[in-house]
Amino acid sequence: MRASTASPELFASLADDVVASGSDTAAIPTPSTGETLHELPRSSSDDVRDAIARARLAQLAWARAGFAERRRVLLRAHDLLLDRRELLLDLVQLESGKTRGQALEELFQAASVTRYNALAARRVLRGRRRRAGVPVVTTTRVRYRPKGVAGVITPWNFALSLAAMDVVPALAAGCAVVQKADDQGALSILALRRAFVDAGVPEALWAVVAGEASEVGETLTDHADYICFTGSTATGRRIAEKAGRRLVGASLELGGKNAMLVLDDVDPEQAAADAAYACFSAMGQLCVSIERIYVHRAVAGPFTRALVDRVDAAALGSSLDYTTDFGSLASRAQLERVETHLDDALAKGATVLAGGRRRPDVGPWFFQPTVLTGVTPEMRVHAEETFGAIASLYIVDSEEEAILAANASEYGLNASVLTRSALRGRRVADALEAGSVNVNEGYRGTFASVDAPMGGMKASGVGRRNGPEGLMRFVEPVTVSRSTGLLQLPRTSGEFAVLSGPFLLLARVLRAVRRR
Repeated sequence: MRASTASPELFASLADDVVASGSDTAAIPTPSTGETLHELPRSSSDDVRDAIARARLAQLAWARAGFAERRRVLLRAHDLLLDRRELLLDLVQLESGKTRGQALEELFQAASVTRYNALAARRVLRGRRRRAGVPVVTTTRVRYRPKGVAGVITPWNFALSLAAMDVVPALAAGCAVVQKADDQGALSILALRRAFVDAGVPEALWAVVAGEASEVGETLTDHADYICFTGSTATGRRIAEKAGRRLVGASLELGGKNAMLVLDDVDPEQAAADAAYACFSAMGQLCVSIERIYVHRAVAGPFTRALVDRVDAAALGSSLDYTTDFGSLASRAQLERVETHLDDALAKGATVLAGGRRRPDVGPWFFQPTVLTGVTPEMRVHAEETFGAIASLYIVDSEEEAILAANASEYGLNASVLTRSALRGRRVADALEAGSVNVNEGYRGTFASVDAPMGGMKASGVGRRNGPEGLMRFVEPVTVSRSTGLLQLPRTSGEFAVLSGPFLLLARVLRAVRRR
């Protein structure tokens, strides 16, 4: 196992970047051993308000700097992320318990998001002419004004990539950011921020706070001009209510109970490999990971055997290299959540096909990836999001039955279809009620497509990140119309009497030539 590039001195240096005026700290453990990794400062409500005030001042100059300057800075940040890759990968692993490969996914995503937004912002957000209400008489343009200070609340599970997916488009659009980092992912976020600051982002423009959601999170959502939240549906509903009362916008990526459909034409071995990774990457602690597998009866036997063999043979560990397949659950609370769902399912008749036990021989919160069968609606694992290392397998007799079962959920975040037919995959994808659908992949196809929107339907959230839609979140469209002076619009009854005929004729002509 290679040695970490990080050190206690680096941890302390990064933690000093948290906006916190007091001396209170929290001990943050590492999943690999359960021991304290570092001490994280605690912010207060006053710290959040001060950070927002400073960010507002910094945002004025940042917005005036223009697209070209913001592009230069963000592309420099992109390069620094790649230059500092070993440190960033180490921090992701040390904080989340992921494998090296799964940490690499995060780094790649953060770099991709940065590059995309740096290069796309001008094209998406530059002012444009629009057709005027009365051609020739008036002209109309639409410009986009940054919303101001975005409040970003980022969870621990994909701290590096999810931070980039919300923060970078905000910066590219000319906004400032005050971000609440989850304790378990704060170092990754702070190292990400430091790369951007070293690239030229003003320190006050992107502030990071940390502390209790009841104090820090509430204050942030009380004062930000726009809110980005990733987390549970229950918390998302409360944030949506608060944003609605304040009449500010919000994008919310919330929970999922994501389904994979294994059709009857698959190669069972290949499908099992895809399913194992889709379910247990990051130990299932990912909003878009698969928790329900619907497999056609025609291939259920060989697929199930291959899946069990794949899961049983997987290497678990916390090494800072590419020698393990799956990592650790992130905390004691996550371990307890997984075991609660498992115990409930077993007590009500479910059967363990693979896994189903702790692995204290590897680390304190390691848990064998678990596949269940015989899951029924009265079990919590049937419909509740586990957000951990459990997947349930169901056998179906037709493609239609699989589609109906997949859609029978309050969630609609991600779905997956495994099939050898591209046409069939597209047809089934079109029938699924989810914000993203992957054909012959679990989640990475859509997750990595940074030029395309990502978000959920139903109880899985509102709004979209990534793509042009992700940039448009952070601006207000402003319409500016100018009278050309060639003809004065009517103001008096007499002027209306004279011009009513020509205006009605104009409307008919525009309809005839199909002018929008």
